[in-house]
Amino acid sequence: MLYGAIPRNIVSFNTETDIPDLNGKIILITGGNVGLGKQTILQLSKHNPKRIYLAARTASKAEAAIQEIQSLVPSAPITYINCDLTSLESVQQCARDLTTKEERLDLLVLNAGIMASPAGTTKEGYEIQFGTNHVGHALLTKLLLPTLVKTAAEPGADVRVISLSSLGHLGAPSSGIAFPDLQTEMKSYSTWTRYGQSKLANILFAKALQKRYGVKGIKAVAVHPGVVNTDLYKPTLSGFMGFGPLLNRVKRFLVTGVEKGALNQLWAAVGKRDEVVGGEYYTPVGVIGQGSKASSDEVLADNLWEWTEKALAGYSI
Repeated sequence: MLYGAIPRNIVSFNTETDIPDLNGKIILITGGNVGLGKQTILQLSKHNPKRIYLAARTASKAEAAIQEIQSLVPSAPITYINCDLTSLESVQQCARDLTTKEERLDLLVLNAGIMASPAGTTKEGYEIQFGTNHVGHALLTKLLLPTLVKTAAEPGADVRVISLSSLGHLGAPSSGIAFPDLQTEMKSYSTWTRYGQSKLANILFAKALQKRYGVKGIKAVAVHPGVVNTDLYKPTLSGFMGFGPLLNRVKRFLVTGVEKGALNQLWAAVGKRDEVVGGEYYTPVGVIGQGSKASSDEVLADNLWEWTEKALAGYSI
């Protein structure tokens, strides 16, 4: 299916009736203090999970989000865990904190992200959007894989890793991933190209993860939530390719709210397991075949995996 074609196989997903009982489940969601992450935690909290960890870098914002969710779901078992994706040391500590508290992990939602940020680098020198959206999440996944694999080996387990991507991956560089430039600010690329690269990496990482760990019971997919009215878009619409004023005027026709926007990741995370195909990229809700040619490139996915493994080789719990 060509991107932009009208999908005919949209999945119907109702958060009240289609989310199963999550009794005993341990869940970690990055960026859970705002937007899609907060909405995902809110909906999952209604279905009896054992514990949901809200990973974010600012404690005050995370605690405010937890209070807001618990005002709606008083029994919501949410715990804040610090995680700054721009610092691999912080990500490493997040994984340590989680594995100290828990012996299992059923669901990892790599939700946090930045978009169209000014040129810059992470603390370790990676292009800021690629470093935050891909490298930080890749390290978190790497360090939690032993726990995920252990959980997946249990009878009746359903372990999933969900990566939040975007249709913005269509704007990635012509090479897909500009490997030689990743440890620079990549100033010669537009901010949207840098963003597209990071979102393509999310899709390729899910594909590579599924290829290597699907046989061990882990189901990994990437999802596009739709164009959602979250804080992520506030600083970007005003400058998007010079059409900011126009986009702001028609925004209500182009974007959807977080309630609808979170449906795709919720479906991928807890929908019927046999309906979710590992390694795929889904647009709302549950639709495949909408990715770029590069997003289906197995060789590029393998190259990204190998690059990432080398970059993160020195990190362990």
